[in-house]
Amino acid sequence: QVQLVESGGGLVQPGGSLRLSCAASGSSFSSYVMAWYRQVQGKQREWVASIDTDSNTQYVDSVKGRFAISRDNAENTVYLQMNSLKPEDTAVYYCNGWRSGITIRTTESSWGLGTQVTVSS
Repeated sequence: QVQLVESGGGLVQPGGSLRLSCAASGSSFSSYVMAWYRQVQGKQREWVASIDTDSNTQYVDSVKGRFAISRDNAENTVYLQMNSLKPEDTAVYYCNGWRSGITIRTTESSWGLGTQVTVSS
């Protein structure tokens, strides 16, 4: 069973950068489509970016040109490079993955704590 742990969040000033990491345990990481999500307290979780098994990427419009998702299959890790950060990027960031109808995180409790990103001066 694959487990995911996010890290790399923190407090950053507007215009700054952060790189988030999502480390996966278990096997077959390279066969999963991986994605980043974010959630502001009191709001629904929002999809941010995804990367497929061929490293094709997609982004929500609000982060295009500023964020970059990547993966290192040898390290079982997916990254989110966030540049030109804005206060509206403040949220808890999570990762998830799926393949062949199997999703890694399927229940609310399985999403864990994520990693907090706060963009503020």
